[in-house]
Amino acid sequence: MRPDDIELLTATDSISLRGELLLVAAAHPDLASNTYRGGLHRVALDGTGTRPWTHGFHDFDPAISPDGRWVAFLRRTSADDLPQLHVQPVDGGDSRALTDFPLGVRCPVWSPDSTRIAFLARVPDEGRYAPGGKPADETYRRITRLDYRWDDIGFVLDRRPRLFVTDLAGELTELTDGACDVGTPSWTPDSEHLVFPASAHWGAKESQREHLYAVPASGGTPVVAVEVPGDAHSVTVGDGVVVYLGRQFTGDFAVAVNTSVWAAPLNLAEPQRPRRLTDQETVCAEEGFVPRLLGASVVFVALNRGATELRQVPLSASEVTFAETTLLSPTHSKIKAFAVDGSRVVSAISTPDSAGRVVFEGRTLADFSGPLRASGLCEVRELTAQSPDGYESHGWVVLPEGPGPHPVLLAVHGGPFAYHGWGFFDEAQVYASAGYLVVLPNPRGSAGYGQSHGQAIVHGFGTVDVDDILSLVDAALELPEADASRVGVMGGSYGGFMTSWLAAHHGQRFRAAWSERAVNAWDSFTGSSDIGYAFTELYVGANRETQVKTSPLTYADQIRIPFAVVHSEQDWRCPVEQAQRMFVALRKQGTDVEFLLFPGEGHELTRSGRPRHRKERFEAVLGWWARHLG
Repeated sequence: MRPDDIELLTATDSISLRGELLLVAAAHPDLASNTYRGGLHRVALDGTGTRPWTHGFHDFDPAISPDGRWVAFLRRTSADDLPQLHVQPVDGGDSRALTDFPLGVRCPVWSPDSTRIAFLARVPDEGRYAPGGKPADETYRRITRLDYRWDDIGFVLDRRPRLFVTDLAGELTELTDGACDVGTPSWTPDSEHLVFPASAHWGAKESQREHLYAVPASGGTPVVAVEVPGDAHSVTVGDGVVVYLGRQFTGDFAVAVNTSVWAAPLNLAEPQRPRRLTDQETVCAEEGFVPRLLGASVVFVALNRGATELRQVPLSASEVTFAETTLLSPTHSKIKAFAVDGSRVVSAISTPDSAGRVVFEGRTLADFSGPLRASGLCEVRELTAQSPDGYESHGWVVLPEGPGPHPVLLAVHGGPFAYHGWGFFDEAQVYASAGYLVVLPNPRGSAGYGQSHGQAIVHGFGTVDVDDILSLVDAALELPEADASRVGVMGGSYGGFMTSWLAAHHGQRFRAAWSERAVNAWDSFTGSSDIGYAFTELYVGANRETQVKTSPLTYADQIRIPFAVVHSEQDWRCPVEQAQRMFVALRKQGTDVEFLLFPGEGHELTRSGRPRHRKERFEAVLGWWARHLG
């Protein structure tokens, strides 16, 4: 895979199933328009083929009505337009736009009676974010809270998401007031109410704590339906039951806590208490996937040693372990989306050689990655090692073609409560195709190995995580395909922190470093990052001396290997000052350092940034390693 091949990276991130109609949204980066394009495809359940179902500029998030007559979906009509809600008859005819919100809409959900659609939309304050307007013409912002902005969105207090309902004629009803963020809703079976997650304090203070609320679909005051002992995401409602994903914690914020599956009675007369269905230590449900009811059980997505798997748990369960859940998806893959209709389950998955495969009853119905494989993909091999304390470290190597020995790239993931995995990873494939053996570790601090694994570096950055990473590097260097004399280190976010840390403390092991969107100094991160005011204290500690001791910038004078500082101008997760401070320190002391700054991008450049910037970044990465590793 070469940098230009990102246009072949067709992903399937949303699907819908009703009767014999299976719709899959497939989208890819488009270099010409410098955005993402794609449409809905109808996939035959008998495996006989796939054909385009819509032909818009970018159509996604399909939702087939319960009666099977309509499809709701989101459509962008050009590179500059934001998504609006459309509906289209299943039996033929043109689509109709039901919304025209200046900031777009998201998350369409049909009512059970197929007469209305709920969705979320950010509503701007008067005079802000007008199409074609200039920010410099707007008045000042009065900020009185810590959570006033969010990466890849910008300022949020003046454009909170609100819950709306529309009928098929486009008649809108606004159900929430914009006082706080609200999550994707679910309808009650009688189509009379919507249940959704929102701040437990209804926006009164900064907090991750949430409850589940219910509001009449015709309008009214939201009331607490389920008192949640932490936070809540991805709710679904069935006959007499509410199911959701959430974490349990004390205080207002938490890190490295596994997400569990919960259930509570559906009783809108008074707030209900939920019951945990899965074990918090061993089961980590993946946020962002709405759990679905399948008879008397719940289908959800769980993390497992780099895989994201479709799992089933009985509604009657009480904190069952991972081993007690039932696997419904292929192993060594990553679930991208799934749909349940009656007793049938269809999933879209990513594997080491495919970014978009549709699977049903053990059969592949469609695979959108044929052209990607034809471009040339490299072998992904699982690898384990042992850290000095006897702990098993786990990860992967991606091997270039030919016997080698090949120069080696250590690539550390972000998070840190995240993971490298079995899904298709474009970065590793680009580097391996260019001749580098890529090492992908999941050290302690990563998700998907049990909660204690994730919490092992709370107040311990740069300790056992370093041991795990270096042990896996040592195991990779023992492979005959590896050239132990040519090793580079790179990573983004927490991976950028680790790159800076390793360059300072273990620089003799590496020829050069590429540190991207990094945390380099916890003191300024606390006050400048969108999450810094809580994240730093939870992960590193409140003591300033500890923060300084755990900051890579403190040890900049020990970095003597060639060092690339890479950042995005509009990154509010790890603000650009983190890069500036490290660059200035290294430049002043004479280290061979470069600073690459991408305009108009946020923290997610490598995953969802503008396609041209993603291609340019790939070319810059390969140029850097060609100079320093050969």
